Amino acid sequence: MSKEKELLFSITERDFVWSYSRGSGKGGQKRNKTESAVHCKHPPSNALGYSDETRSQHKNKRIAFEKCIATKEFKAWHKIEIAKHMGTHQIMVDKVEDMIRPKNLKVEIFKDGRWNSEESLLSISDSEEQNTGNL
Repeated sequence: MSKEKELLFSITERDFVWSYSRGSGKGGQKRNKTESAVHCKHPPSNALGYSDETRSQHKNKRIAFEKCIATKEFKAWHKIEIAKHMGTHQIMVDKVEDMIRPKNLKVEIFKDGRWNSEESLLSISDSEEQNTGNL
């Protein structure tokens, strides 16, 4: 019995913005006259890929695409999209929200040449208020 994989979503060539330019470096007259360098951008993730490694635009397009999907921006976007389609996105958002609640964060402020935690600053300000009589 084989497990079939479910396609959550697809990414096509239309999901990317392609631009072409003249490459630099070795390659002679063909390199100087043809737009063989390829820029690949994935707007939702803001991931970029570029290739001018070969004299062939077709080969450079494939290399630029592979570089684009290998970026950390694309991988992060991809994980989020998978979570959304699997229904686990909201669970992850809730976990992150819980982790960044004030009770879980430690706040330090640089004052008078040293780092002070929020609690010590509160006790300092309380003692200053008591000294001035502004309670």
